[in-house]
Amino acid sequence: MAAFDPWDPAFLADPYPAYAELRAHGRVQYYEPTHQWLVPHHADVSALLRDRRLGRTYQHRFTHEDFGRTAPPVEHEPFHTLNDHGMLDLEPPDHTRIRRLVSKAFTPRTVEQLRPYVTELAGELVDRLVERGGGDLLTDVAEPLPVAVIAEMLGIPEADRAPLRPWSADICGMYELNPDEDVAARAVRASVEFSDYLRDLIAERRKEPGDDLISGLIAAHDEGDRLTEQEMISTCVLLLNAGHEATVNATVNGWYALFRNPGQLAALRADHSLVPRAVEELMRYDTPLQLFERWVLDEIEIDGTTVPRGAEIALLFGSANHDPEVFPDPGRLDLTRTDNPHISFSAGIHYCIGAPLARIELAASMTALLEKAPALTLAAEPERKPNFVIRGLEGLRVETA
Repeated sequence: MAAFDPWDPAFLADPYPAYAELRAHGRVQYYEPTHQWLVPHHADVSALLRDRRLGRTYQHRFTHEDFGRTAPPVEHEPFHTLNDHGMLDLEPPDHTRIRRLVSKAFTPRTVEQLRPYVTELAGELVDRLVERGGGDLLTDVAEPLPVAVIAEMLGIPEADRAPLRPWSADICGMYELNPDEDVAARAVRASVEFSDYLRDLIAERRKEPGDDLISGLIAAHDEGDRLTEQEMISTCVLLLNAGHEATVNATVNGWYALFRNPGQLAALRADHSLVPRAVEELMRYDTPLQLFERWVLDEIEIDGTTVPRGAEIALLFGSANHDPEVFPDPGRLDLTRTDNPHISFSAGIHYCIGAPLARIELAASMTALLEKAPALTLAAEPERKPNFVIRGLEGLRVETA
């Protein structure tokens, strides 16, 4: 298992050969540096995402002591309070209750109504990029589009949106493997600042409701659906973070992949009807979320190996999306791939509630770039972020002519 090293720059540059080694060595392997059981095969990852013997949390059934775990440091409490009350890290019945309320904002009809706004905004962002002759695709298009969309849905005023992305980045640092104290301190600070901001915004919406998701959650609470203020704050932070983080990284990872596969890019430029398939294939080819964790609530067995209660399982999305048992020639970018059951949006009860919106955003920005910047080229080799779990680039410099 020497090739699997989530802190090695060579591995971070291209983890997929190491995943092939993992899959060849078996269906589950213990990884001492993170005290996790690694699961690299698509069939197992897909099944375990739906297995109720695993959970995103254990605190609905066990104390830290009962589960053989140490409670987080007291100084990290603001982050854990924020994180632990969001539906991504809750299990039924709390998860079910909150997701039912939030899902009203993500019905197919509601999401489809956002398409004109998303398309128009993507076009405006690309127009500005073209006017300048190029720039950083990350900061000029990939970030502002989904941040604006989810902020608009939540009802966050445009003048207040500048800190959203930095807060999100600092909070998401805690999802990496073995984060250090500097990362934790930034996450705690961002958690406090973001929570304070939302608490004030919720108070304003109680006085003057608007046509936005925060007002909707307040109204649902007033009508009898139980939603604490902390759950409301945590839900809004989760929606902002999850509502743009994957889309941002899928955009830059995807375009970098296209630049490295000029034949596929040429085919896409020749036939824009390939955009929907391209979105799916690029999400598979260089997965923005490489790993998703689960706690073992009840002992399970994987291929003859017993994984005990209290263990943590690392479901390797990036490896599953390159499993040759499911994807023929998985290391080849193929925008015409029709059978593409990638799991980049997870599965089971924690399937990404915003997946339809993310697909609209990714297709809108890709289409705008194809139409308005048909000669888009890579201006400089990008640096990859030194992260493993959330896979992205520091930037992507491009020229439009």
